[in-house]
Amino acid sequence: MLKIDHPAPQFKLKSTKGEIALQDYKGKYVLMFFYPLDFTPV
Repeated sequence: MLKIDHPAPQFKLKSTKGEIALQDYKGKYVLMFFYPLDFTPV
């Protein structure tokens, strides 16, 4: 389970800008969010 003030697990994802990995942002502040219902008829 993810908890505040604990390291996030490493991952790689495909994006519109190519493949990105959490490791690419080491030493920087990162804000991650998603909205799965975007482009879905509700």
